[in-house]
Amino acid sequence: MNSVDLSSASSWQQVISTLPSLVELHFSSCNLDFNSAHMNNMTTSLVVLDLSHNIFRSFDILKRTFQLSNLGFLDLSDNLFEGPIPTVTNHTTKLQYIDLSSNLLNSTIPDSFYSLKHLEYVYMNNNNLQGPISFEIANLTSLAVLDLSSNQLSENIPGGVAHLCNIQNLDLSQNNLEGEIFGNMSDCFLASLESLDLSENQLSGNLTAQFGEFKSLKTLSLGSNNLSGEIPTNIGKLSFLETLNLTDNNLSGNLPESVGQLFNLEYLDIEDNKLEGVVSEIHFADLTKLKYLYASGNHLTLKVSTNWIPPFKLQILTLGSWNFGEGAQFFPAWLETQKRHIGMLSLSNTGISGNVPAWIWKIGHLNLSHNHLHGNILVISEHAALYQCIYLSSNRFSGPLPQIPPNAFDLDLSDNSFSGELSHFLCNVTTNATYSLQLLHLQGNKLSGEIPDCWTKWSSLTYLNLGNNALSGRLPESIGFLTRLRSLNLYNNKISGRIPFSMSFCTDLVKIDLGDNDIDGGIPTWMGTSLTNLWILILRANRLSGNISSEICQLNSLQILDLSDNNFSGIVPRCVHNFTAMATKIILSGYSNRSYNSTNFRESATVSTKGTEYQYDTTLALVTNIDLSNNNLSGGIPEELTSLVELKFLNLSGNSFTGLIPQSIGDMKQLESLDLSRNSLSGEMPNSFRVMSFLNYLNVSYNHLRGKIPESTQFMGFKASSFSGNDDLCGPPLTSNCTSSGGPLKKEDNHESGDKSSSKIEWLYVFVSLGYAVGLSVFCTTLVLKKSWREAYYEFVEEMWNKFYVYFYIKWRKLTKTSV
Repeated sequence: MNSVDLSSASSWQQVISTLPSLVELHFSSCNLDFNSAHMNNMTTSLVVLDLSHNIFRSFDILKRTFQLSNLGFLDLSDNLFEGPIPTVTNHTTKLQYIDLSSNLLNSTIPDSFYSLKHLEYVYMNNNNLQGPISFEIANLTSLAVLDLSSNQLSENIPGGVAHLCNIQNLDLSQNNLEGEIFGNMSDCFLASLESLDLSENQLSGNLTAQFGEFKSLKTLSLGSNNLSGEIPTNIGKLSFLETLNLTDNNLSGNLPESVGQLFNLEYLDIEDNKLEGVVSEIHFADLTKLKYLYASGNHLTLKVSTNWIPPFKLQILTLGSWNFGEGAQFFPAWLETQKRHIGMLSLSNTGISGNVPAWIWKIGHLNLSHNHLHGNILVISEHAALYQCIYLSSNRFSGPLPQIPPNAFDLDLSDNSFSGELSHFLCNVTTNATYSLQLLHLQGNKLSGEIPDCWTKWSSLTYLNLGNNALSGRLPESIGFLTRLRSLNLYNNKISGRIPFSMSFCTDLVKIDLGDNDIDGGIPTWMGTSLTNLWILILRANRLSGNISSEICQLNSLQILDLSDNNFSGIVPRCVHNFTAMATKIILSGYSNRSYNSTNFRESATVSTKGTEYQYDTTLALVTNIDLSNNNLSGGIPEELTSLVELKFLNLSGNSFTGLIPQSIGDMKQLESLDLSRNSLSGEMPNSFRVMSFLNYLNVSYNHLRGKIPESTQFMGFKASSFSGNDDLCGPPLTSNCTSSGGPLKKEDNHESGDKSSSKIEWLYVFVSLGYAVGLSVFCTTLVLKKSWREAYYEFVEEMWNKFYVYFYIKWRKLTKTSV
């Protein structure tokens, strides 16, 4: 009776209990619940019980089913069981098949479970099972399928798993398992296993040569671990292998040529490793069935002949970061042989150059970013795929923006040289077409003119970036039709006028960056009441003015607020403690894991801190910043600001703040950068600075601070310039010492009273010398100006010289006669 709605059949258990010889019961997807009052009447003759895809919650049914002595098949998957797995009783000795997957089980696997020696099929995936897998699993010698994926199992994989001789399918993926993969694998294990999935764990170590000795293996998935070393050279002996997944590890060395011998291989994923060396035609020699090749994120070099015809017909090909060789022909002929089947092509950062062949624009998912491609793109052709994604950033494309089909989903043309106006791209569209574009990234081009007022056809947009262009004029009113928009980036243009009221209808906005424009007016009050999801607000370097209204405090999700380099005046609102995202610990499971599309296009933002601009993307969710620098703000620094204990960067420099630095500043223990320079702050620096252990940038220069700089290891690492311009500050790292009262030590404070007396004598000498110099200069000046005085002076000097000469000459003659 599968898939029959029995939600109103409250007596179904009583009916079942009247059938003592019932062998099989199939009530899958019947919307059933379980009444424990009738569970004891459940017939013991049951061999097959399937109650999957219902709404059972009570563990009473689990306990009861484990007492059915003849039960061989039990399927309770996709219910709402929550809690520990009940202990298995001695009655359940015939159980061969058990499926408890997709429930809410949150315990370890009970030891009694490993006593079910007849078990062949075990499905407990998609729960929350914890703890280790017991070594007693080796007792389950009949196991053919073991699926414990998508749980929280930890520690090493027991070595006994590699000695299960009948195992065909082993799936332990998406857990927290660690250590090396198995040890020595038994011959019967190598002979029986058909599928091995250990992906998305924390396994380490090397892949031994035994991984090339499986006899029947069709699927080998070891991706997203910490495996290292080289891929075994005998991997080509896995003649039945259809899927090989080694992505996101630390595998190194060359890609073995024996991979080309896997003639049944359909799926090969070696992305994001450290593989290097040359890949040639030999590596693909017998891969006639290959359809999916993921190999980006390595250091491999492709060297094939210009007339090579590959044996495969690929549907997906990613070779990002490969080296196609210097002077290699752009888009070699072999690549064109794949055009009939290929739906996804990624050749980003491969160094390719030149023009793009026309057939490329028919690919549904195309990534040619970070290359040297050039030329004009007139039209991107419509593809049969449901959605098209085109990524051409960081190339040299030029000319006007291309026409795009209505089913285009993502379009990234950023950092090229496209020019002209936006109007022909946005406004000259098919009248009746509904455009599906969600991501439009055009930053870093040479686009000019006004932003056109024709956004009504683009209501699916979630990400819009027109930054770093030469766009001008006002923000159009029709931007309010972008009701799904989450990120608006118009920074570094020449946009003027006020922020339009129509933007209040874009209630899903998470980021607004209008920095470096000529926008005037104030911050609209509706921004705090309508855009309650706002996470990033950047309005720096505009012409905004007026007070910062208290309505902005309603943005309690705000993590980055940058209003620097404007003309804001008045005080900082005291309600800033309502920025709760800056006051509570950030959990990474939030917005940081959200992306705009299937390619995980992540948000980014530029934050100016520590005197430098930093670009954040992957760690953006961890950034908390308030920058109000270079405005005309006044009043005191509100005490409420210090309640933002998770704030990392705070810049209030270049304003007119007065009063004391709040004593509770030390509560902001996560603060890494604090700039209070160029204000009129007074008083002493609070001692609570000493407990701010993460603070690695501080600037309080050019204020009116006084007293002793707090002593701490952190402060000893700051430069003296961080405290300069405060004449009454003292102590390290400044050179001025402090008095016992805490003020800067003046020069005369270093001398005793005797020294003060000598200081007066020194001043006497100064004045005497000065008087002598003045008198001498007056005398000399008179000689120069009065001729009669000058002649009399020279006569006097000459007369005196003659007298001295005669006198000493007579004395000398007398001395010489006496000696004779």
